[in-house]
Amino acid sequence: MTPATRQEVLGLYRKILQIAKTWQSASGQIEETMREKEYIRNEARTLFRKNKNVTDPKLIKQCIEECEARIEIGLHYNIPYPRPIHLPPMGLAHKQGRTLRHQEKLRKISKPIYLKSHDEVS
Repeated sequence: MTPATRQEVLGLYRKILQIAKTWQSASGQIEETMREKEYIRNEARTLFRKNKNVTDPKLIKQCIEECEARIEIGLHYNIPYPRPIHLPPMGLAHKQGRTLRHQEKLRKISKPIYLKSHDEVS
């Protein structure tokens, strides 16, 4: 990891911790606010520790983009959790064969960047 990339990653981590410190839940309830603040800190801690040994520049760039996307979406919608995606149910394809494999491949490709790591951690 280059020094510039390292500074960018550390800056994102600091930004997330600052957001967690000043976070206010949409409902305004103290208990919910505390749960959401704790979720933000734990999610950041878990993902940053999981990816601390990544050395591939493309993968590092992808992780940074995912982090930035999750920050922007969280601030915009005022929810700390990843937004769910709505894809057509698997029932549209035949139960076997090429169509099912093709649809599974399309589902994997169509997953938004902000959900790439969520399934791995959850």
